[in-house]
Amino acid sequence: MGGDLRHLRRTGRDGPRPDHPRGGPLTTAEALAILDAVRTGDIPHLVALHLNLPNSARPWTATPPARHPAAARPGHPRHAAGAARAVPDAVSPLGERLTALGEVERAEFLAELVRSEAAGVLGYAATDPVEDHRSFKDLGFDSLTAVELRNRLGAVTGLRLPATLVFDHPSPQALTAHLLPLLTGEDRAAPAPAGRAPRRAAGNDEPIAIVAMSCRYPGGVNSPEDLWRLVAEGSDAIGPFPDNRGWDIGNLYDPAPDASGKSYVLEGGFVRDADRFDPVPFGISPREALAMDPQQRLLLEASWEVFERAGIDPTSQRGSRTGVFAGLMYHDYGSTMTVLPEGVEGYLGTGTSGSVLAGRVSYTFGLEGPAMTVDTACSSSLVTLHLACQALRAGECDMALAGGVTVLSTPAVFIDFSTQGALSSNGRCKTFSADADGTGWGEGVGVLLVERLSDARRHGHEVLAVIRGSAVNQDGASNGLTAPNGPSQERVIRQALENARLSPVDVDVVEAHGTGTTLGDPIEAQALLAAYGQDRQEPLYLGSLKSNIGHTQAAAGGRWCDQDGAGDAPRRAAGHPARGRADTACRLGGGSVELLTEKRRWPETDRPRRAGVSSFGVSGTNAHVILEEYRPAEPAADETPAAPAGTEVLSAPAPWLLSGKSAGALQTAAARLAGLTDERDPADVAWGLLTGRAVLEHRAVVVGEDRAGALRALARDVPHPGVVRGVARSGGAPVWVFPGQGSQWLGMGRELAASSPVFRQSLEECAAALEPYVDWSLEGVLDSDDQTLWNRVDVVQPVLWALMVCLARLWRACGVTPSAVVGHSQGEIAAAVVVGGLTLTDGARVVALRSRALRALAGHGGMVSLATGATVAGELVTGLGGRVSVAAVNGPTPRWSPASPTHWTN
Repeated sequence: MGGDLRHLRRTGRDGPRPDHPRGGPLTTAEALAILDAVRTGDIPHLVALHLNLPNSARPWTATPPARHPAAARPGHPRHAAGAARAVPDAVSPLGERLTALGEVERAEFLAELVRSEAAGVLGYAATDPVEDHRSFKDLGFDSLTAVELRNRLGAVTGLRLPATLVFDHPSPQALTAHLLPLLTGEDRAAPAPAGRAPRRAAGNDEPIAIVAMSCRYPGGVNSPEDLWRLVAEGSDAIGPFPDNRGWDIGNLYDPAPDASGKSYVLEGGFVRDADRFDPVPFGISPREALAMDPQQRLLLEASWEVFERAGIDPTSQRGSRTGVFAGLMYHDYGSTMTVLPEGVEGYLGTGTSGSVLAGRVSYTFGLEGPAMTVDTACSSSLVTLHLACQALRAGECDMALAGGVTVLSTPAVFIDFSTQGALSSNGRCKTFSADADGTGWGEGVGVLLVERLSDARRHGHEVLAVIRGSAVNQDGASNGLTAPNGPSQERVIRQALENARLSPVDVDVVEAHGTGTTLGDPIEAQALLAAYGQDRQEPLYLGSLKSNIGHTQAAAGGRWCDQDGAGDAPRRAAGHPARGRADTACRLGGGSVELLTEKRRWPETDRPRRAGVSSFGVSGTNAHVILEEYRPAEPAADETPAAPAGTEVLSAPAPWLLSGKSAGALQTAAARLAGLTDERDPADVAWGLLTGRAVLEHRAVVVGEDRAGALRALARDVPHPGVVRGVARSGGAPVWVFPGQGSQWLGMGRELAASSPVFRQSLEECAAALEPYVDWSLEGVLDSDDQTLWNRVDVVQPVLWALMVCLARLWRACGVTPSAVVGHSQGEIAAAVVVGGLTLTDGARVVALRSRALRALAGHGGMVSLATGATVAGELVTGLGGRVSVAAVNGPTPRWSPASPTHWTN
């Protein structure tokens, strides 16, 4: 014991702190004497330590550390040569204790231990502030406190741990996953975690599936559905310069093209709320958020959303082999920060660095695939999609985010192109028009979530479109650094077709680069005619979204991919607005190419619909991608899973679960969801909210038929009978409460027995366990509407016991594991069975015989509930000669007192 106590207080230092009120370690003799005193005395709580009385007279400056109960009995440190590992021939006491627990329980136990030690280092009295998924850096650890945590964990676990422990495993969650196999000895033969082993190359012909999209574009576009609606309606998203970016708009305008430092245009396509950002869901402090380029903020939001749109919890991807390929071309946000608020300067470097853009997404979500920021100017986002496809086919990642973002922090690009005379006079791209006079700038963000088609099928992800092929090349020594080159554009298209194993006539529509310049559009038109426009029976249809939303630059390539997979876009081709007269210089009549000036039906063929997308960078990097409609193969009759016998649709409305990092975020989510109540199947929405959303602290459940009204009330923060709200405690685990008699109703359990195989199987096991002790059938009682039968105590208590055991089995099957259980009456028996204190057979015997005894005793006594405290209740029954007593203390005030009916009358 003496050794244990010495080991307990070790923190890696040579001795106790000079100002610590405790003295040195106990000797073995002292420790044994204390142990004898504890065993023979009646002291309820005892702490064994030396006191340094001179030092204890003055306050100790350090905060007493939080300690986990497991730290009370640590094993001796068992040092092994080399890296940390459990000794093969001996398991530490902590390891033995973990091994004795179930798989879920041991992980939870060790996680609480790690959080407890981390809280102790940081000076917290409880573990609540230490969230599992947050990095130790964000929790407040530096290099010194990281070493102190290493020392404390080494003392508790008995492992020799490296000084870099906290940096190698940078969150409590990651550290727990590292320590668990070391302590239980499973590290010696444990296989690599699923999905983490290197994936073999899939081959160049593996189709890549787009499984989700997210975007923000001008015109209030916040989703692919919004984008499709805007394009289908032919809307114009161009508007005046924003007034929330500090631009000196009054002094910026000059109609003369050659005016220095001026712009002859004051309109463009802008994301109006690009200055708004909630950093809390991403674990970012307000100071760091202020130092972050809005392009980083927008990409984080779009990445979060694209996971959710795929039905994937964004917080569940930590450690996954997911790549991030992000396009970017502006780095001017730092120049707007002329006066830095206090504490911001330390974040400005990473906040404005283009190279950090993709890395920040990977860091925030814990993604461990390739991450790179790509700047090929206007072709950046389409190049990222090409690189993502290559990485997936090469087995470098299993899933990838690909896209681009542009936010104009300054009007510099308007000034620059005004000086060159290359800016549209009204800020609009007049693509393939004789009135084209320059480009019109826009901004936005578009992100695609892509994975191999075989993986998408296996994971059950919805496939919005398939990327059949892509290619990237360069203009090389063209007629000027920024001049487009037609033959190079033609070559990149032909290469993409070759990679897709398609011929030009297999493609129906092309989304052109189409900037609206007098040089670029004719060159692109000729390249398209040469590559796609020959020997066709049906014309190639041509359009460009730039006519609607402007040239969104680094976000330009992904925007049409967003449109193509949204709504019914694959079956219709939207026309771009006619911005002036047709351009004879484009000579679209020289082949079978037709400009889309109005919405039309996509040609019906016996093959999947296909579209090409082009993006050409100002420095000469060209990209072309070919998209294909996904047509899933019809499953054979014997491959279609049959519904379990007796399965029926639940009649009760499915609950809708919402959550947010704050009350305001929860209200915003409710307002957004309120608009979908009439558009989607309620059961589908319920399933998506349950399985494809992050579960955050502020939560609400919407139940009942009036979902729209409940959501509107929640959005306004007013009470509604169909809304249940609460705030979850971080790191907490649920406690299951098993009630007593009185919770029953006719028909209970019927629908679950019909719809849930897990519940039904458990019910059959309970019925078999009860059968030797009862003269009725469990199934018969559940199907019965005989109120007299349900009023019998020897029936209702065993039935309630069985239903509680079955519900617990169902919750476990759904992944919910309790940290503790508590029960009352027959609920105590159910709780004991659920945690393994009683076998199912023993539980059935106890509840059946107990309820039978209660029925025999019925009518010989009575109970009454008193709304008073235990002291007053005791005084009230004092003069009744022991015939009345306080039976139970069920809460702060109500008390139960039993007696015969005669005594209650008296």
